[in-house]
Amino acid sequence: QVQLVESGGGLVQAGGSLRLSCAASGNIRSINAMNWYRQAPGKQRELVAAITSGDTTNYLDSVKGRFTVSRDNAKNAVYLQMNSLKPEDSAIYYCNAYIRSGLRWGDHWGQGTQVTVSS
Repeated sequence: QVQLVESGGGLVQAGGSLRLSCAASGNIRSINAMNWYRQAPGKQRELVAAITSGDTTNYLDSVKGRFTVSRDNAKNAVYLQMNSLKPEDSAIYYCNAYIRSGLRWGDHWGQGTQVTVSS
């Protein structure tokens, strides 16, 4: 059994910052990619930032230069530092990771954390 738990969401004014955290727990043998997705009301879920086990990162164009993804392999955790936030960044943010548990690899999701940016 593997769980991903996010924290750090909240309400912030435009131009402000938030740091999201996601920790994986359970029977974890190895973690490959760790990602942050978001979904705004009426929109499809989109990949915001990704980080591989080798620390290669990739970002949605609209967040490049403002968001930074990082991971702590010792803690099975991934973080998303969000600066210069805009109202259009408001969404539920989900942590996602490809995790080996026992003998099997699987795609795991957190429950989501709400980020609201006021103008």
